[in-house]
Amino acid sequence: MTQYVLTLSCPDRPGIVAAVSGVLAERDCNIVESQQFGDRGTGRFFLRTQFDAPDGLGDALTEAFAALAPEFGLDWRLHDLARRTRVLILVSKHGHCLNDLLYRHRSGLLGIDVVAVASNHPDMRPLTQSYGIDYHHLPVTADNRAAQEAEILALVEHYGADLVVLARYMQILSDDLCAKLPGRIINIHHSFLPSFKGAKPYHQAHERGVKLIGATAHYVTPHLDEGPIIEQEVARVDHTHGPEELMAVGRDMECLALARAVRWHAEHRVLINADRTVVLR
Repeated sequence: MTQYVLTLSCPDRPGIVAAVSGVLAERDCNIVESQQFGDRGTGRFFLRTQFDAPDGLGDALTEAFAALAPEFGLDWRLHDLARRTRVLILVSKHGHCLNDLLYRHRSGLLGIDVVAVASNHPDMRPLTQSYGIDYHHLPVTADNRAAQEAEILALVEHYGADLVVLARYMQILSDDLCAKLPGRIINIHHSFLPSFKGAKPYHQAHERGVKLIGATAHYVTPHLDEGPIIEQEVARVDHTHGPEELMAVGRDMECLALARAVRWHAEHRVLINADRTVVLR
């Protein structure tokens, strides 16, 4: 048997689940997990169905769902779970998220293949290579930004990367790069944004006496730090936390939120719903 995940969205109407289940039942497929959501605000329906299918049925399933799509207006994808999501990680000088992802990857906790790491600094080369993963130093300046982003796209192509993860990559991606990889770039940032922009956000937060800090993982769009949110993590703090303690707690929150977002994306649980996401888990 081969395991597949079908994801789809479409205008909400009766009969969608029955039609999908019928296609699978007619081909002796067995549903092992299924989640769905009807958004009353937008009138959209979202479905994730994981199922076992007899080997060699991939083309027949693709044809069947392609034939079904016009009737329901389906935006659908069929994923063979034997093919793991291939991930290119971008990082700058802060290595906590990179280290966490590499550890979880080696431990088999994310269901991904980290194919390479690239950075605008050389600092994370020893850490990356200790995991046996290729490292690419791609310096960037105001004068070579377009050329450097072309190198990033070349790495995506060379390694066949399905997903790019910004693990505290402290560079703003151009609109052009974002447009070329829609729904394929995940970023992590502290949840003080947009309240505390600019330098030393944790110092700003300390000065304001915040009681909650956290992190947000989201898809990257041309609108800076405003892409569809996948996951958020928060922790309660108090007056005893200085700026350094806030930063330490914040780093933990960033690692947790990013790891969950990457895993859910790799498991095909995240569907984009306009400026939001539906996470079927």
